Amino acid sequence: MKRIIFIIFVIAFFQSTAQKFNGLEMGLNSLFRVSDAKTRSISPENFNGEKGKGGMAIDGTGKSASRDLGQSWKVSPSVVIKAKSTFTVAEITGPGAIQHIWMTPTGNWRWSIIRFYWDDETEPSIEVPVGDFFGNGWCKYAPISSLPVAVNPGSAFNCYWVMPFRKKCKITMENINEEDMVLYYQVDYTLTEVPADAAYFHAQFRRTNPLPYKTDYTLVDGIKGKGQYVGTYLAWGVNNNGWWGEGEIKFFMDGDTQYPTICGTGTEDYFCGSYDFDVRKKNAAGVDQVEYQEFNTPYSGLAQVIKGDGHYQVEQRFGLYRWHIMDPIRFEKDLRVTIQALGWRTGGRYLPLKDDIASTVFWYQMEPHNKFPVLPGKDELEVN
Repeated sequence: MKRIIFIIFVIAFFQSTAQKFNGLEMGLNSLFRVSDAKTRSISPENFNGEKGKGGMAIDGTGKSASRDLGQSWKVSPSVVIKAKSTFTVAEITGPGAIQHIWMTPTGNWRWSIIRFYWDDETEPSIEVPVGDFFGNGWCKYAPISSLPVAVNPGSAFNCYWVMPFRKKCKITMENINEEDMVLYYQVDYTLTEVPADAAYFHAQFRRTNPLPYKTDYTLVDGIKGKGQYVGTYLAWGVNNNGWWGEGEIKFFMDGDTQYPTICGTGTEDYFCGSYDFDVRKKNAAGVDQVEYQEFNTPYSGLAQVIKGDGHYQVEQRFGLYRWHIMDPIRFEKDLRVTIQALGWRTGGRYLPLKDDIASTVFWYQMEPHNKFPVLPGKDELEVN
């Protein structure tokens, strides 16, 4: 029996790798295959990603440090983005795909807005504060070890979502702060053919603070077209004492109205945890001690728990992610996603909460996409 299972596995493996390979299908099952794809990289040492043009800068943020060494010695490792200005991080002519982004922005991560534009569109397909895009929505470092997003010491943001484009890709960073910021970054991409069924990557940010009483929080609505929903990040601030995660997440798709096709059983369940994310331990006196337990896995995590300091920073705040990589939520015509904010009141009854909820959702769809809601203003974005 084991021999039969092994043979079936080998056949399936080679069938999966026998499909047309164009440099986009990267993974352990295709990493050994050569292709005609061309690897390129954009950074402050090579703003245009040109072949053989890296490390040629004679001016930049490292000019003083390299004054005894000269050209090719880390002359331009970063850029300064002035207050109230927008910087073009990358502009690429396709076809191709973004494969990895690394950056470490200084300043307020809620006031640095990253945007992506595919092909000739004038409205962004991605518009998110940079911290939230990388799963750090509270402007405080929290490590993340997942497949598409990794946040490493000490504030190194990494993204591995594959983002194909056919004509052009443009990435910008807007600094809406009153102070300048410094950005170190690298955008790694491939120039290659893009399959006809390859959809475009999208990400959208929203925040409501406080959530109106007895109101579901809308993570996203207005998605029209065909695609798949692939991820959720929530920066959840609790405005009450007690547990806050009884609410259900709901996916309304392809004409659903009052009732959804997919309905979860609770917030911590959706993020692949259980029972309040509590780890019940005995203290020295033998009494149960309950506390939140952060966790990071390839597809889900409670990456951040901010417990408050008992002084000015008193609210509990949480950062959670759920990546639908093995279980993408596919839609044909439209998609709307909501979540409830529920705690407990006396008598074993649910308590609708009025919490501070910020969400970033990720999906692929064929263009065109509907215009996003207007991003909250600087005051409404602020973590306070």
